[in-house]
Amino acid sequence: MKISQAAEASGCHLETIRYYERIGLLPQPGRTGSGYRVYEPADIERLRFITRGRDLGFSLEEIRSLLQLSGDDQMSCMDVDRLARSHLADIQARMEDLRRMARELERVIASCHGGQRAECTILSTLRQPAGCASAECCQA
Repeated sequence: MKISQAAEASGCHLETIRYYERIGLLPQPGRTGSGYRVYEPADIERLRFITRGRDLGFSLEEIRSLLQLSGDDQMSCMDVDRLARSHLADIQARMEDLRRMARELERVIASCHGGQRAECTILSTLRQPAGCASAECCQA
């Protein structure tokens, strides 16, 4: 099938498919006599694998590792499990960071009482070093 058909079948954008080829995540496809790329069912399956991995937040390098693991019948599922657990820990850490940022932003917004821009607590807070809860803590 041609690249437009591969894109539709895999749910992956045309330019993304070309990018995956350039970085070696997807093997270079065969070509027709007129130079059109020709994709096989295995290519579509691989694109779906990559797309699903990206949907789950795996980096391209992690997906590269997962593809290598999935292609090696001698590899243990424990290797995949280890990578997935590490990725889950990273996601959980990012979630905690996002919760912390949301709490801080809620606090800053709650301290805003309108008024003039020169008195804006939100802008004032953004000028302070990280970790300062108020303008007073940073007056040293």
